[in-house]
Amino acid sequence: MTRFLSIFAALLLLGYIVAASFLFSDTADGEAVCNSLEVVVKDSLHTHFINQQEVAALLKRAGLDPAGKPLATIDTEQLETELLKNDMISRAEAYKTPSGAIKLEIRQKIPILRVISLYGNFHVDSRGGTMPVSPRHVALLPVASGYVEKSLATTDLYRFALFLQANKFWNDQIEQIYVGQDKMVELVPRVGDHRILLGSFDNFEEKLENLQLFYKQAIPVTGWEKYSVINLRYKDQIVCTRK
Repeated sequence: MTRFLSIFAALLLLGYIVAASFLFSDTADGEAVCNSLEVVVKDSLHTHFINQQEVAALLKRAGLDPAGKPLATIDTEQLETELLKNDMISRAEAYKTPSGAIKLEIRQKIPILRVISLYGNFHVDSRGGTMPVSPRHVALLPVASGYVEKSLATTDLYRFALFLQANKFWNDQIEQIYVGQDKMVELVPRVGDHRILLGSFDNFEEKLENLQLFYKQAIPVTGWEKYSVINLRYKDQIVCTRK
């Protein structure tokens, strides 16, 4: 009798396993639906150009909200492609979780320069692209103004902004970059009541290295207020105009 009960229990367990396997197979083939959308903006501690609600809204507007849809029909690559159309997003990764959710991991673009010019108002990001100005987050960055076209902003100005970002002295000193109609560049410093005429962006590292040396050697003697213009346009020369 005990043996009979053991065999019967084993058959019941086997039947349960077979039934569960069919149920799991049917679910995996398309019956399971997305029960939630989880959005993580991974670099949102100091930058607030886009948030979880806005990411979810982007997908809804595109008709790609995954909530309630069969998991098997959700194309995660399509979700990523749609999100990357947004000018605030640099990376998007979408994947399905074992719990039945769609998880999105977002990284924002990082601005390194603000452009306020006759041709538009935008940011240049750390990869040399452009991004719009956020209405709810102001980044404290060097400002480029004047005749700044996007082609200039994403080439010479981008390289100049990267230099400032990597150089603590000049990042602290340069407040504004003005580009004239003739493409000549003027810098407005934070310290000192003078203008810096950089000229073109050619050899700007060498020009600023010479100027930094001038600051160290001459300014302690003459003071910051002696000159109205410091001209770096000429090779290996610094021409100063007194007030």
